[in-house]
Amino acid sequence: MNNIVVRSIERAKASIIQGLGEQGTATVHEAQNRMGLMLPYMRPVFSGVRVSGSAVTALTHPGDNWMLHVIPEIAQEGDIAVVGVSAENSDGMFGDLLATSYKAQGILGLIIDAGCRDSQELTAMKFPVWSRAISAKGTVKKTLGSVNIPVICAGALVNPGDVIVADDDGVVVVPRERAAEVYEAGLQREDNESQKRSRLAAGELGLDISNMRSALKNAGLVYVETLNEYD
Repeated sequence: MNNIVVRSIERAKASIIQGLGEQGTATVHEAQNRMGLMLPYMRPVFSGVRVSGSAVTALTHPGDNWMLHVIPEIAQEGDIAVVGVSAENSDGMFGDLLATSYKAQGILGLIIDAGCRDSQELTAMKFPVWSRAISAKGTVKKTLGSVNIPVICAGALVNPGDVIVADDDGVVVVPRERAAEVYEAGLQREDNESQKRSRLAAGELGLDISNMRSALKNAGLVYVETLNEYD
């Protein structure tokens, strides 16, 4: 799958994508059995934003952003661009000009396993980017890659059309085929956490709510009044 652009991909239902975004990365990650989280070096250029959308993927090469210019031609409104690189790289592949183009096409954000630049401008225009690094180093347009093929981005496999959820806590990938299932599991987690939150606010301890005391005792935890009692 070298040097190709796939125009048409399948996407999850818009309501499911929106629902996963409302749940956020922590809930979604837990809801799919702690899978799909990108490596923690992927950080947002600015905080306070949460997005969810269908992945339009690109495979690029170090220091070359040619394929990033192809993405807005085939993306749909509500998509999120996800860029993998064939070798580790932190060059500033994306800046305010590309962000202007992406925003005009309805692309909601960018996840890139490389660098971006123009961070002040990206913040001012409120175009969210999660990247490996921020770097002023420029790139070239000489080496072909591919668009809408499976890529590895920050340690996570991303297939075109997978659901991306990104916020201040990181980036999570939900396989398109499992999106509805993970969303339902997330709803159950939210309900459970809501009940726990009320009990914690009322003064109950997590030790008792989750019945941890016997397990801690069986694991060997011992309570003493002072260190003098510890032998």
